[in-house]
Amino acid sequence: MTTLHPTIATVTDRIIARSAPRRAAYLDLMDRQREAGTNRGNLSCGNLAHGFAAAGDDKPVIRTGGAMNIGIVTSYNDMLSAHQPYGRYPEQIKLFAREVGATAQVAGGVPAMCDGVTQGQAGMDLSLFSRDNIAQGTAIALSHAMFESVLLLGICDKIVPGLLIGALRFGHLPQILIPAGPMPSGLANKEKQRVRQLYAEGKATRDELLDAEAASYHGAGTCTFYGTANSNQMMMELMGLHIPGSAFTNPGTKLRQELTRAATHRVAQIGWDGSDYRPLARCVDEKAIVNAAIGLLATGGSTNHAIHLPAIARAAGIIIDWQDFDELSHAVPLLARVYPNGAGDVNNFHAAGGIGYVVRELLGAGLLHGDVLTVGGMMADYAAEPVLIDDALQWQAAPATSRDDTMLRPVAAPFSPDGGMRLLAGNLGRAIIKTSAVAEDRWTIEAPCRIFDNQDAVLAAFKAGELEQDVIVVVRFQGPRANGMPELHKLTPALGVLQDRGFRVALLTDGRMSGASGKVPAVIHLSPEALPGPDGVSGPLAFLTDGDIVRICARQGEVLALVDPAIWAARSPAVAPPSAVGVGRELFALFRHHADEAEKGGSAVLAAMEVVTG
Repeated sequence: MTTLHPTIATVTDRIIARSAPRRAAYLDLMDRQREAGTNRGNLSCGNLAHGFAAAGDDKPVIRTGGAMNIGIVTSYNDMLSAHQPYGRYPEQIKLFAREVGATAQVAGGVPAMCDGVTQGQAGMDLSLFSRDNIAQGTAIALSHAMFESVLLLGICDKIVPGLLIGALRFGHLPQILIPAGPMPSGLANKEKQRVRQLYAEGKATRDELLDAEAASYHGAGTCTFYGTANSNQMMMELMGLHIPGSAFTNPGTKLRQELTRAATHRVAQIGWDGSDYRPLARCVDEKAIVNAAIGLLATGGSTNHAIHLPAIARAAGIIIDWQDFDELSHAVPLLARVYPNGAGDVNNFHAAGGIGYVVRELLGAGLLHGDVLTVGGMMADYAAEPVLIDDALQWQAAPATSRDDTMLRPVAAPFSPDGGMRLLAGNLGRAIIKTSAVAEDRWTIEAPCRIFDNQDAVLAAFKAGELEQDVIVVVRFQGPRANGMPELHKLTPALGVLQDRGFRVALLTDGRMSGASGKVPAVIHLSPEALPGPDGVSGPLAFLTDGDIVRICARQGEVLALVDPAIWAARSPAVAPPSAVGVGRELFALFRHHADEAEKGGSAVLAAMEVVTG
């Protein structure tokens, strides 16, 4: 047996020790729900009759309680490409369930919000808190106690974390996540990026930009760049919550349908009364959370999961922080370069060997926990890729060598010796930077700062030529409590233009940057945020002024205001802009008011839940 890397062992042991009281309380609650909680066998006749009234041909089976009933929680809508394929899944799942003597019902739906549609728009202020809303919706769906196992249909940024957070409160139930897969490759992402930068410089028309975007995002399935959505799917595989190898199979294919059939059959096997009971609460343990972080680092995944993974962990009574990410990053090599970290997209990554290759390499090098309880077997079962042989689903071993070493490399010859996600700390707070797509000569930037309160003001300054210099662009009052922590993705082309013109440029913000942040150094999630907290104290970012010299250094792990302490102490904090209203933002005021810091997940629901549960 391969010896586990000492850093991974140390970090895991620290997480287990730190989490022990909360984890024990969580597991005790799940055991009590399994043994004494509300379930279908305890429902009154009136309760039960309501639950099967519209079940059609399945009504007699559900009524007698002699077969497992699978709850389906779906994020289907037909506006968003990633979730449109889910429209036909429930009727397919019902047929697949009957094949193994089970039944299935749609327990409920949750919203699926697309950051690609709302990027840079007012609706983006709802984005992060849609995760809490999805968690609540999942809990409502499962509260009817009609189910012995669950299938979760979700794929994109906040949807998968939200589904898991809600589902973990019903962790006594076995549960499997079913992805829908990425759309086939369209216009190359590098070409799309080139047109975006030309448009930012005024050298391309809006029609030319729209043509490029439409050629890139052209059909059903997730976007093909390696942002938060596709990082989600990778993490679910590394946590063992998918059927092995199902993350990146395209929608509408026979293989995709067979993977959905396999998930339905498997959840019946591991269900409440199945022969191999595997409750979600036991699958999502400290080792599974560490595996997710390792996968994120090994593949250069989205920095958004520096918020989402701590939130998922909290829902299972587990506490992780950015120091854990940082230490793991120093131990885990970068094995993949997927756009925006490389030229190819997730389809190219999948063709090169994909997640199965990554799992095999990490396990073989002692860089992954192999002894986790997965829905599909052991972690080693995920070092494989699904194939159809005579129309039957089978798994074959992941390729022994990468099919494209410009995209995927072995542990012995990685793209980088570390995973490229660093914790920065200093007199401005704690923040995250992703270095895997940033040239090493830009890991340290020391320059005067320009202060902005929103990204539109940054773009106006860019268009006016005011940023033609070495500069650290500071965008503050973008944290969870200020405005819901929208991504600042539309700054990427403008900052990229400045960098290409030879200036040393970086972004510093208490907000988020897209999972496709790319080549410009972006110091993000800075905590404490600028807006005063419950104690009335503003974060250090509120005390910066234009022209202050700021130093960010990914090598030394620093984020510093190089300001004389006496001058700093004499300053008053900047006044936050008034809360925006419209586009439903005022409905989320409760979430903003109660959200905690980014390092804990930026969640109002989890913060309040811990007050109740301890």
